[in-house]
Amino acid sequence: MCSHGKKMVAPVVIAVLFVIYYAGLAVVLALISGIPGLVKGLLIFVPLALAGVMIGVTVSRIKEIRSGEEDDLSQY
Repeated sequence: MCSHGKKMVAPVVIAVLFVIYYAGLAVVLALISGIPGLVKGLLIFVPLALAGVMIGVTVSRIKEIRSGEEDDLSQY
Protein backbone atom coordinates (compact mmCIF):
# COMPACT_ATOMS: atom_id res chain seq x y z
CA MET A 1 0.00 0.00 0.00
CA CYS A 2 1.48 3.34 -0.99
CA SER A 3 1.90 6.20 1.45
CA HIS A 4 -1.15 7.99 0.04
CA GLY A 5 -3.27 4.89 0.64
CA LYS A 6 -2.30 4.74 4.29
CA LYS A 7 -3.21 8.40 4.76
CA MET A 8 -6.67 7.85 3.23
CA VAL A 9 -7.70 5.04 5.59
CA ALA A 10 -8.60 7.19 8.60
CA PRO A 11 -10.77 9.75 6.76
CA VAL A 12 -12.63 7.00 4.92
CA VAL A 13 -13.25 4.94 8.08
CA ILE A 14 -14.48 7.99 10.01
CA ALA A 15 -16.71 9.02 7.10
CA VAL A 16 -18.23 5.54 6.86
CA LEU A 17 -18.95 5.52 10.60
CA PHE A 18 -20.59 8.95 10.45
CA VAL A 19 -22.69 8.06 7.41
CA ILE A 20 -23.90 4.87 9.11
CA TYR A 21 -24.74 6.86 12.23
CA TYR A 22 -26.64 9.57 10.34
CA ALA A 23 -28.50 7.05 8.17
CA GLY A 24 -29.44 5.05 11.26
CA LEU A 25 -30.63 8.18 12.99
CA ALA A 26 -32.80 9.04 9.98
CA VAL A 27 -34.32 5.55 10.00
CA VAL A 28 -35.06 5.70 13.71
CA LEU A 29 -36.66 9.13 13.35
CA ALA A 30 -38.73 7.85 10.42
CA LEU A 31 -40.08 5.00 12.54
CA ILE A 32 -41.26 7.25 15.38
CA SER A 33 -45.00 7.70 15.22
CA GLY A 34 -47.00 10.64 16.48
CA ILE A 35 -44.84 13.31 14.87
CA PRO A 36 -46.47 15.59 12.27
CA GLY A 37 -45.40 14.95 8.68
CA LEU A 38 -43.50 18.21 8.12
CA VAL A 39 -41.52 17.85 11.32
CA LYS A 40 -40.78 14.21 10.56
CA GLY A 41 -39.62 15.19 7.08
CA LEU A 42 -37.21 17.74 8.54
CA LEU A 43 -35.98 15.28 11.15
CA ILE A 44 -35.22 12.79 8.39
CA PHE A 45 -33.76 15.33 5.96
CA VAL A 46 -31.21 16.88 8.35
CA PRO A 47 -29.26 13.66 9.16
CA LEU A 48 -29.33 12.61 5.51
CA ALA A 49 -28.03 16.05 4.50
CA LEU A 50 -25.25 15.76 7.08
CA ALA A 51 -24.35 12.33 5.69
CA GLY A 52 -24.14 13.86 2.21
CA VAL A 53 -21.92 16.66 3.46
CA MET A 54 -19.67 14.10 5.17
CA ILE A 55 -19.29 12.21 1.89
CA GLY A 56 -18.44 15.45 0.08
CA VAL A 57 -15.85 16.44 2.66
CA THR A 58 -14.26 12.99 2.49
CA VAL A 59 -14.03 13.11 -1.31
CA SER A 60 -12.42 16.55 -1.04
CA ARG A 61 -9.95 15.26 1.55
CA ILE A 62 -9.02 12.28 -0.62
CA LYS A 63 -8.33 14.62 -3.53
CA GLU A 64 -6.09 16.73 -1.28
CA ILE A 65 -4.15 13.68 -0.12
CA ARG A 66 -3.67 12.42 -3.68
CA SER A 67 -2.38 15.81 -4.80
CA GLY A 68 0.23 15.77 -2.03
CA GLU A 69 -1.45 18.43 0.08
CA GLU A 70 -1.56 16.45 3.33
CA ASP A 71 -0.99 19.36 5.70
CA ASP A 72 -3.60 22.09 5.16
CA LEU A 73 -2.17 24.24 7.96
CA SER A 74 1.05 24.83 6.04
CA GLN A 75 -0.88 27.17 3.71
CA TYR A 76 -1.52 29.70 6.50
